[in-house]
Amino acid sequence: MLHKVLIDAVSSQATRLLMSEKGLPAPDVEKHLKSLLQSALAKLDVVSRDEFETQQVVLQRTRERLEALEKRVTEMEQRAQPPSA
Repeated sequence: MLHKVLIDAVSSQATRLLMSEKGLPAPDVEKHLKSLLQSALAKLDVVSRDEFETQQVVLQRTRERLEALEKRVTEMEQRAQPPSA
């Protein structure tokens, strides 16, 4: 819900900026929009692409280790069971 409110606020501010009677030159509009978007994105709970990719690698390694440990546990359990008669 917060994301929708934030997007609506950014959208309305951008519309006001673009429709202002001042007729800001393109570089000024771009500068204001960039500042507006950076401010809006700073309020969101997001991570950088680099951090996301780093965590993806860590998760993959963790998953591989977990699967290897599960396999070892299964093998140990099978060896610990007495042979059936």
